[in-house]
Amino acid sequence: MSFPNHKTLMPRIGASRIAPLPIGTKPTDEKSFWFVAALAFAQFALFVALLGPVMVSMAIKVGTLEDDPVAQTSMIGFILGTGAIAAVIGNVFFGRLSDRTRSRFGRRRPWMVLGSLVMLLGLWVISIGTNTPALMLGWLITQLGSNAALSAFMATLADQLPEKQYARTSAVVGIMQQVGILGSIWFATLFTANLGALFMVPGLVGVVGIIIYAAVLPDQVLDTEPPKLDIKEILRSFWVSPVQHPYYALVWWQRFLMMLATFLFTTFRLPFVAGRMDMDDATGAETIFTGVLIYTILLVPIGYLVGWLSDKTGHRKLPVALSATLFAIGTYLLFHVDSPGEFYAVEALLGAANGIYMGVDMALVLTVLPDRNNPAKDLGVFNIANAGPQSLAPYLGGFLLAAGASAGSPNFGLLLVVASAAALLSALLILPIKKVK
Repeated sequence: MSFPNHKTLMPRIGASRIAPLPIGTKPTDEKSFWFVAALAFAQFALFVALLGPVMVSMAIKVGTLEDDPVAQTSMIGFILGTGAIAAVIGNVFFGRLSDRTRSRFGRRRPWMVLGSLVMLLGLWVISIGTNTPALMLGWLITQLGSNAALSAFMATLADQLPEKQYARTSAVVGIMQQVGILGSIWFATLFTANLGALFMVPGLVGVVGIIIYAAVLPDQVLDTEPPKLDIKEILRSFWVSPVQHPYYALVWWQRFLMMLATFLFTTFRLPFVAGRMDMDDATGAETIFTGVLIYTILLVPIGYLVGWLSDKTGHRKLPVALSATLFAIGTYLLFHVDSPGEFYAVEALLGAANGIYMGVDMALVLTVLPDRNNPAKDLGVFNIANAGPQSLAPYLGGFLLAAGASAGSPNFGLLLVVASAAALLSALLILPIKKVK
């Protein structure tokens, strides 16, 4: 069975003033401040829309449908975990289609814009949903749309950036991801009582950010006819040989474990804070916002400074290993948190750790990509290491929280110990990589 080559049809979105490089050509000229600013805002906007439900909004929505705390965490885990499976499949599949797209508007632009609109549709379905199947359907649509946009968006980093700009720009992208998390939680504090605005306002921010970036992107046009896309080729899209590309495999696994550590906690952060400190959802959301604000204040300058130093020195491995170790320590310390002040102190440590990580990690990924001609495919496979933990963490987290749980009190201690161990193992996996300093 084979599929025809995809040729996307859509209205033109602002002709680029910068001539695109031929496909496969390694960029040498640094991108302008305005290009990086548009890229950064798109990352921020997309994560405001996408991570709001993961961090806070879905927990608030579920809280309107279910009163029991243990049942709430199970319901959140089931919905987010099922949707993240769609993220794993969608990111790789749409990334492969993006590499092959022959639209006159470029390979990336059509998927970015259309994907963001589908994401907005999914968020609307969640906002009006009244039961678990409706919320799960909305989250599936949201994940498919957002990952169509995200796979094309991330491929533009490999398409457009020279290697000497990798760490600084990846630091900006990583920082904007974290600022996007802060923005999503801020919106949640504004719209806790308005479920429509809680999901739709961040969704609209995401669409606007992607459209602005699409308008300035000097997107590459594929002139040659790619081979037919058959089932075998589709399945191959989900695989990069760890034997032929061992450093790529090690970087993949360190990211997987780091993201698993992150999402084991953040998926259940609202019920953790609210339950541990005896708060309602609104007060818990405000406490989380303050914590993430402190986290972000530390992350932003540290991330950019580490990215700048990494580009100057060429060192990538040590900062990643150090950051994962600090993150493991911080995650373990959450087990001993009993007050907002203690929570804020640990968030500061986690922010510093993640700032180091975000400043260097994406530069490390871009350095070990196997194929410059088809970066969206390889980045799509790599993004399984991002999306896979989003799928696994809710299920694994739900199991860990239920193990040994007392009446109405999930086992957060076990959850945090497992998250800490995953981050520590992530730090160890980076050490054998010899391709980078």
